[in-house]
Amino acid sequence: MDISLGVSLGVSPREFAALAAAAVLVGFSKTAVSGANTVSLAVFAAVLPARESTGVLLPILIAGDVLAVLTYRRHAHWPTLWRLFPAVAGGVVVGTVFLMWADDGVVRTSIGAILLMMAAVTLWRRRAPGEEAAEPEPPGSKGPQGSRSSRLKAPSYGVLGGFTTMVANAGGPVMSMYLLSAGFKKLSFLGTSAWFFLIVNTSKVPFSVGLGLIDARSLLLDAALVLFVLPGALIGKAVVHRINQRLFEQLVIGATVLGGLQLLLR
Repeated sequence: MDISLGVSLGVSPREFAALAAAAVLVGFSKTAVSGANTVSLAVFAAVLPARESTGVLLPILIAGDVLAVLTYRRHAHWPTLWRLFPAVAGGVVVGTVFLMWADDGVVRTSIGAILLMMAAVTLWRRRAPGEEAAEPEPPGSKGPQGSRSSRLKAPSYGVLGGFTTMVANAGGPVMSMYLLSAGFKKLSFLGTSAWFFLIVNTSKVPFSVGLGLIDARSLLLDAALVLFVLPGALIGKAVVHRINQRLFEQLVIGATVLGGLQLLLR
């Protein structure tokens, strides 16, 4: 569609096709399998310099967030969101400072290691039969409950999510691991994630502009890629109800592991 624009911005037709496929996957992940866009993150980081790729990918993610909110806006669990936001803000600030000195290699290695760690922790917790009783409350409850460690989970995941989303737009797996461990079912999971990332990703724009990650050139490439988000979102909306809860969780964790390995092995 806009391959000529991609070529004019220094991206070959083959590279543009890879970025377009990654944009389709962004739309799919926002409306079907949250966390799958870690693969998109890895593709963007493979085609573009890692730091630059975060600035190009952010507006595409926001477009996907808008589509996800339009689809699942009624399923969000706001008490969970309000508990997360203060810690996420702190993580975004820490991530901004980190990006001031980190080079591409450090960014890739750090995020890849964090993604694999989060997947490992989630799998370990899900094998421990007594762990789930102390998790944050499921959607529909009225307030915090559980043990002290449970109450501390939201701040710790929030800081880590803010850091990873600022550094490499990789907050999706962290948020996914938190919501899965809290017992969120599919639609509540997607609705809460949709609002969370629309708000968080939009708030990151001034920081990204200040760091030089978003500029006129990156926005031109975004203009060529953003249209590919819509078909991915429509495909996700069409298939999400055919994915049972267990498969949904397995796909989320699998996508997290795949994205982490791609970043570490590149």
